[in-house]
Amino acid sequence: MTHPHTATTTPTQPPPTPSSGAADGVATALAHIPSGLFVVTWRDDAGDRSMLASWVMQAGFAPPAVTLAVAPGRDLLAAIDRGLPFVINILSDSQRSLLARFGRPAAAGEAPFADLLTQRAAGGAAVLGGSAGWLECRAVGRAEGDTNDHVVVLATVTAAGDGGAEQPLVHLRKNGLRY
Repeated sequence: MTHPHTATTTPTQPPPTPSSGAADGVATALAHIPSGLFVVTWRDDAGDRSMLASWVMQAGFAPPAVTLAVAPGRDLLAAIDRGLPFVINILSDSQRSLLARFGRPAAAGEAPFADLLTQRAAGGAAVLGGSAGWLECRAVGRAEGDTNDHVVVLATVTAAGDGGAEQPLVHLRKNGLRY
């Protein structure tokens, strides 16, 4: 198995740093970009793993592809580097209570899906019941730069499921420069 390709961009000049007034405008403008809320799941030697994500976007039709932004020290990147599949669970509007649960890494020995209805995707990752849908994915590439605080992963969709009538949970940040 080949590992996802890493594309590093090196700008010829450092990116401009907005002045304090301009930074406020950037924060406000970025806060107007809607996103979904997702629980990404995978299974590795330690068992079931998960993380909350908000930067997921469709990136292609044939084959179906998505991008996912992941902070550099997250365990998901190590799983991706090992070629493990992962599932993007598209949270439904009725699953707001899961945000606090998955918004922090699980403690050692904690079962992240205890008391939740789940199924398994073909690759072994958990699929959350009640979601608006799910996508099982395999990474095919990544982009990271020297100044970026997230790695952008490109993945193909290998399987999927629809949540029926469930509406996806849509999110707007109060400030586009932090979680």
